[in-house]
Amino acid sequence: MAYYEHVVIARQDISPQQAEALNDTLKALIEEHGGTVAKIEYWGLRNLAYRIKKNRKGHYSLMAIDAPAPAVKEMERQLGLNEDVLRYLTVRVEELDLELSPVLARRDREGGREGRGDREGRPEREPRPERSFDDAAI
Repeated sequence: MAYYEHVVIARQDISPQQAEALNDTLKALIEEHGGTVAKIEYWGLRNLAYRIKKNRKGHYSLMAIDAPAPAVKEMERQLGLNEDVLRYLTVRVEELDLELSPVLARRDREGGREGRGDREGRPEREPRPERSFDDAAI
């Protein structure tokens, strides 16, 4: 069997639970055809570089797969029929990388939005003065 890395981008309209359910169905399909899924990473809702089918965001997922070629072919066929899938890409690799992907590693290192390091050392802003409606320019 061959090793594959597979990325799926699902529509922004679906919930994260539906995106996880899509990953579970893909895993079941691969295992049904004699393959194994070594890793599934849900990257969350991310901005797209350009609009795809009128969507500006998408739910990204990465899978590391050890499966025969017909199983991957069937998975890609099913993804082509699924309306929730915007794009997918399957790449054959020499060996599976079971470490955390760079996308999730960066998110863990930065700690999400709360731990942004670019705001340390900045002085706090002064509160804006209250404006009355008489001062507003019309």
